[in-house]
Amino acid sequence: MGDKVFNRIKAVLAEKGKTNNWLAETLDMNRNTVSKWCTNQMQPTVETLFKIAEALDVEARELLVLRKAK
Repeated sequence: MGDKVFNRIKAVLAEKGKTNNWLAETLDMNRNTVSKWCTNQMQPTVETLFKIAEALDVEARELLVLRKAK
């Protein structure tokens, strides 16, 4: 996946005043996994993306980087 950015999890966490550790604890996930999501080294499954959105009280689409308009 290289340097491409696919999600905004780190940005939304910052907007909500939450940390990676908080998200890991809330979702009962490994902190390293959450860290990889936040740095776009790895992407969560769609199911997990919806769980993240629920935990952060946002729409799932707010966690994704939008494609350029045509």
